[in-house]
Amino acid sequence: METTEVVAFYSASWITGDRGAVRRVIAPDVEIEWNLELPVDDEELVQTLHRIAAFADSVAIVSTICTGDDASLIYDCAAPFGTVRMTEFLTVTGGRIAEIRQVYDVVALRRYFPGLLDD
Repeated sequence: METTEVVAFYSASWITGDRGAVRRVIAPDVEIEWNLELPVDDEELVQTLHRIAAFADSVAIVSTICTGDDASLIYDCAAPFGTVRMTEFLTVTGGRIAEIRQVYDVVALRRYFPGLLDD
């Protein structure tokens, strides 16, 4: 699969809450970084994305840019009292995501998704 297809599959999978599909598209040795205080590994990533999708009234992709093996995604995650912006930078190798860097608006995440980071 091309980078564009992998990225589209990944984002659609986590937005719809399909944890199995997210795991299938992430490489077993994926490198993950984020700006949350929680430790991160592939299991914590999948669980956090699932909680965001479950908490959110909607998740909308604002922008997707793919260049070669690299991609960036910007999402708006709407909650009842406000919207949180989230950005991901992905690297695709061999049809799977090999690197993920996520940047959250942590202040808005705590304000509009109370309890999300406490689990």
